[in-house]
Amino acid sequence: MPLATTRLAVAPDAIAPDGSEVRLLSATARGSMAHFTLPPGAISKAIRHRSVEEVWFVTGGRGRMWRRLGDEEGVTDLVPGVSLAIQPGTWFQFRCDGAEPLTIVGVTMPPWPGADEAVFVAGVW
Repeated sequence: MPLATTRLAVAPDAIAPDGSEVRLLSATARGSMAHFTLPPGAISKAIRHRSVEEVWFVTGGRGRMWRRLGDEEGVTDLVPGVSLAIQPGTWFQFRCDGAEPLTIVGVTMPPWPGADEAVFVAGVW
């Protein structure tokens, strides 16, 4: 896979455990990239990851992300240009507050290991 190239698919490749649409992008042995979409008015299911960490970059729409790790907790406004990190074990939930879909590009390290990676938790919405 030395010169792998991926184009954003029109239809989702999967639905994430949190309920967002997933379109797979390029991947290597150490990380994978995906495009996530949450429709207007939608709220994701709250989850935590067992072992992977993610870095997200908002590309469109607007919304909010709630995160909790240990004693630290907060809500971040999601608008194009915002990037945030989700460490392993972080509880998180996000929502689309605008009239357009919320779109995010995320990098998962290591690559997503499978359905058992996400654990459902109590969210704020």
